[in-house]
Amino acid sequence: MDFSDYYSIDMHGFSEMAPPQFEFGSELTAIPFPTEIPASSPEVEASAADAAAAGCGADERRLRRRISNRESARRSRARKQRRLGELRASAADLERRRRELAARAQAARGCLALVRLANAGLRAEAAALSRRLAAASRALALGRLYQYHAAAAAGCSHGFVDIEQTIASLMA
Repeated sequence: MDFSDYYSIDMHGFSEMAPPQFEFGSELTAIPFPTEIPASSPEVEASAADAAAAGCGADERRLRRRISNRESARRSRARKQRRLGELRASAADLERRRRELAARAQAARGCLALVRLANAGLRAEAAALSRRLAAASRALALGRLYQYHAAAAAGCSHGFVDIEQTIASLMA
């Protein structure tokens, strides 16, 4: 584990441990305390050696400030890289979810089309049955009328033919 993100050198040459940065909702894990201070870069060691050789207080402070700024910039770049990685992972997850939802929406549209088609068929069948029921009701009413006239005209066949033709035309 690289602890260089957690350490910095203060103005007096002592190392300080910066608290780790956690994001909301991240799982907290224990970080073991290192037994040794991580080695600094060759550039930092060379700059420190130059400062010791010079022995000048203002130059030494300026050099320490430059080293501190470089370390701070390095930590900042590392934070930005981590954040960029998190954002890329989040974008990939959102894109995957968008594709899943688009596929589900397409499937739902397909089911909707099938249901609408079946509904149209059922409505047409209901309309046809309704027309047949109305025709059967009219035929039944005419049949009753026919029986009434048949009983009233007890021997007249001419009246029966007209009623039968009327019934046949109503059923067609």
